[in-house]
Amino acid sequence: MERAIRIVVLSLLLSASQINCQEAVLHITNEHVVKDYCIVFNHSWTPLSQTLQEALQYPLVNYTSTLLCGPEGVTADVKGKALVVMRGQCDFSQKATIAQNLGASALLIASNTTLITPSANDSEYQKVHIPLALMRYRDFLEAHKELGEDMQVKLYSPPHPKIDPSIAVMLLIAVFTVVLGGFWSGECERERLNHAERSDGGDGRADSGDVFLYSPLKVVIFVALMCGMLVLMYFFYHILVYFIIVIFCLASASALFSCFDAVLEKVGCGTIRFSVRTYTFSVRSIILTAICITISVIWGVYRNDDRWIWILQDLLGIAFCLNFMKTISLSNFKICVILLSLLLLYDVFFVFITPFFTKNGVSIMVQVALGPDASGESMQGNMVEVPAEPQPPSEKLPVVMRVPRFAAWAQNLCGVQFSILGYGDIIVPGLLVAYCSRFDVWINSRRKIYFVSCCIAYVLGLLVTFAVMLLSGMGQPALLYLVPFTLITSAVVAGSRREMRQFWTGTPYEVLDSSREPLLSEGRTDNLEGEKC
Repeated sequence: MERAIRIVVLSLLLSASQINCQEAVLHITNEHVVKDYCIVFNHSWTPLSQTLQEALQYPLVNYTSTLLCGPEGVTADVKGKALVVMRGQCDFSQKATIAQNLGASALLIASNTTLITPSANDSEYQKVHIPLALMRYRDFLEAHKELGEDMQVKLYSPPHPKIDPSIAVMLLIAVFTVVLGGFWSGECERERLNHAERSDGGDGRADSGDVFLYSPLKVVIFVALMCGMLVLMYFFYHILVYFIIVIFCLASASALFSCFDAVLEKVGCGTIRFSVRTYTFSVRSIILTAICITISVIWGVYRNDDRWIWILQDLLGIAFCLNFMKTISLSNFKICVILLSLLLLYDVFFVFITPFFTKNGVSIMVQVALGPDASGESMQGNMVEVPAEPQPPSEKLPVVMRVPRFAAWAQNLCGVQFSILGYGDIIVPGLLVAYCSRFDVWINSRRKIYFVSCCIAYVLGLLVTFAVMLLSGMGQPALLYLVPFTLITSAVVAGSRREMRQFWTGTPYEVLDSSREPLLSEGRTDNLEGEKC
């Protein structure tokens, strides 16, 4: 059951995706009140000023009683003013052309439906020279109620830097998790070997809770199950998402317990035990269990509150990834190459190829990662959609690290935007990092040459991923960059140290003798003929 749960969760570890938005701020004032609202515009059609100070101020004229599909109905002088009309019946360009001919200096279109980036034919773009934007009709009604008829407006679009601080936070989270997970895996391996020595001839097998991938056929089946699970999630998202949420709550609470318990054990925190009939209980375990379950339940209850719940989700996600890397072991470099290569193809196929087969042109990977409402990817980040009315929160899979875009957070009136990174982009290369850490233990490498080299390669691969994402403006399958960086680096290190044979075949526990001597001492480069490793 535990292995099945891990397969289900790992099949949903997804790549990051970001959307470039064309959202702006409508600044409305009168003599006493100031209000800011979300508007949506097209910067390639009607660009706006970048700051409030640079933006021109216009008196606002209320013509929401008309659709402005013709000049009739506009009786007052609108020259030099901002005109607000209702959306419908005719194109945005037609409304803008009529408003411009009437002398208006800006046009706001109030909408009762989803706000979309206004667009027109290329020939129409040259005809309109006034700012044009869409706003929520309910926002206009609220402003009209609080400020009255005497309203002055400014339209401006604060620049959002491409390199948002959230990317640095995401990088730190990913690197911290991979490095700590690999180190933890190596230390557990060292403890197992030391325990086998003290046990005078124990076989040094892993704990019963650990899962080893050692057969290429099982790896292929494992990846095939991941593909099948992802396709099922695409077609039955609204049903299976709750199943995944429940699994995540249980798995993350268990992982958080393992992490906290390991920390307390490392710092030497004692525990009090008591017995009830034939059962023995630990006070520390009971307290930790209560804390971890509480954190998981709080996340489950408030999982759709974007203001702060991302902190808990990232905490649980870090614990989940750490525990996964510690308990799932790849037995040799051959299995690492097979698994990571197949997952690279899996990632690229479901991100780049599947948009050609889906109805809305959105990749299956992005659709599952961001939920059924993920429409920005199909338009390559050039369009944005903002609900006109408050929407019930849509359920999203909790298999990504989420960090709000801090540069846009203070003025993000249209909704909090997030940078995301899938757990798979941490766990999959992390499994190779963990193998390198264990191999350092097997060869008694004091400098941890394999572990350190693979961690550096992971950092470089992640930097390249973010760079390509920022330059292209689209989400990227991170494994496309992380897998080559980590695999090639590990192979080069093994080849340069003349340890590729041992690194490729790994070290089955069964062949280690009772003395637990390392396969190779640090600096020794001779081949061990006849020794199986």
